[in-house]
Amino acid sequence: MAAENVRWGILATGGIAAAFTADLVDLPDAEVVAVASRTEASAKAFAERFGIERAYGDWGALAADEDIDVVYVATPHSAHRVAAGLCLEAGRNVLVEKAFTLTAGEAEELVALARGRGSFLMEAMWMYCNPMIRRLKALVDDGAIGEVRTVQADFGLAGPFPPSHRLRDPEQGGGSLLDLGVYPVSFAQLLLGEPSDVVARAVLSDEGVDLQTGALLNWESGALASVHCSIVGGLATSASVTGSLGRIDVPDGFFFPNSFVLHRDGRDPQEFTADPADGPRNSLRHEAREVMRALRAGETESPLVPLDGTLAVMRTLDAIRERIGVRYPNEA
Repeated sequence: MAAENVRWGILATGGIAAAFTADLVDLPDAEVVAVASRTEASAKAFAERFGIERAYGDWGALAADEDIDVVYVATPHSAHRVAAGLCLEAGRNVLVEKAFTLTAGEAEELVALARGRGSFLMEAMWMYCNPMIRRLKALVDDGAIGEVRTVQADFGLAGPFPPSHRLRDPEQGGGSLLDLGVYPVSFAQLLLGEPSDVVARAVLSDEGVDLQTGALLNWESGALASVHCSIVGGLATSASVTGSLGRIDVPDGFFFPNSFVLHRDGRDPQEFTADPADGPRNSLRHEAREVMRALRAGETESPLVPLDGTLAVMRTLDAIRERIGVRYPNEA
């Protein structure tokens, strides 16, 4: 792809689609050319809000639009397999919101489809593209804290969410794990890779989704990760990585931090802070820029969010759900 604008299609019109589109329209080399929803009215309202030229009342029309370079899929995760598959089969490149799919099996199908067609595919794990997270990972990889021994991360919302809310709806892949728990699991696996064993416990709702879940992940190296998620309690959304020579603490909003602190034996704590030039801490521009960089470079996967890493996270989420007894009606 040449250096001209990357043309985006937006599939779905909910809150995360609006947040991503708002950041996209501020990028000088991005152009949002079309949006699709299950209803034409919703698509048209979204298009008017963001000045988008074309609005489709069905997903297939967006997938078939050859004027689109890449589609951003922002449906509930229960529909990711169908929506992303439709776009890939039509020859589109695709960015898919997290959790990537309902199950690891669905994720494997999408990855196989993309790789078979030579199309770009990436999970919208914006945390991995965040400059501060990339800096933290580089420090760990460079041995700043020695060999990683433990990781702790949590993400919880106080709610309360009524049974009708998507976070409580089994048909939409509800519960805390896929919506929030994907962050602490992905954080741990960014630093340690796929765990060798998983132990988990949860409190389930009457609908059969997890209200809160705790999991202990362990690796053959001896490393352990403790991860928690909740939709009934506002957790600290903090993280800590401890190694044989020190520790890194991320005090708040670990997946889009303003700062973190490096503690090393015999030295004063060292604080790392975000560069104001990188924009607001909640900006989704970093993942959009990574998609466009990869497309222009002719890459079909992002080295920052590799598909094998996404598959590994999905296998861990499957393992946690198996241990806590959550199964969705739409699972194959």
